[in-house]
Amino acid sequence: MKKTFLTLALMVFCVIGFTQTPEEMKAWQDNMTPGEHHEWLASFNGEWEADIKMWMDPSQPATESKATTTNEMIMNGLYQRSTHSGEMMGMPFMGEAITGYDNAQKKFLSTWIDNFGSSIMFMEGSYDKTTDTLTTTGNMMDPASGKEIEVRQVLTKVSEDKHTFEMYMTMDGNETKTMEITYKRK
Repeated sequence: MKKTFLTLALMVFCVIGFTQTPEEMKAWQDNMTPGEHHEWLASFNGEWEADIKMWMDPSQPATESKATTTNEMIMNGLYQRSTHSGEMMGMPFMGEAITGYDNAQKKFLSTWIDNFGSSIMFMEGSYDKTTDTLTTTGNMMDPASGKEIEVRQVLTKVSEDKHTFEMYMTMDGNETKTMEITYKRK
């Protein structure tokens, strides 16, 4: 399958007049081949139950809710689509993430969208093998102020059947934990 895909990709490059050296072709092939970071992402594939804690105000108790998540690798195993559904603040909630490891840039990249806004959040980060943790940083739009908020997310693999997700936002120079999710495999 990989050879067929590679051959097709090479033919497309040739048809559009894109000529490359063997070294450049190898770089393209390496970039389109899933590796150990993609395998790590794939270990999260499947159906998950999510227990969510959210803090709208850090001085107040967390709001708790439940959700379900489905993770699947797509595009020849290069990306993971993560689909979420549940309830938040008494309303139906749906969200989707696309996460991948960019072989050329040597870092994880992800996007997040949900039905609670029209903005797309972009994140990038790195994996720490010793703690089995992916930490990403980026920005999200605050529609109330019209300004971007710095975001840090930490995904920790506890076991093959459990992982945690933490989200922190920096507002007025102070980083605050805003979300904590515990995922258990169905």
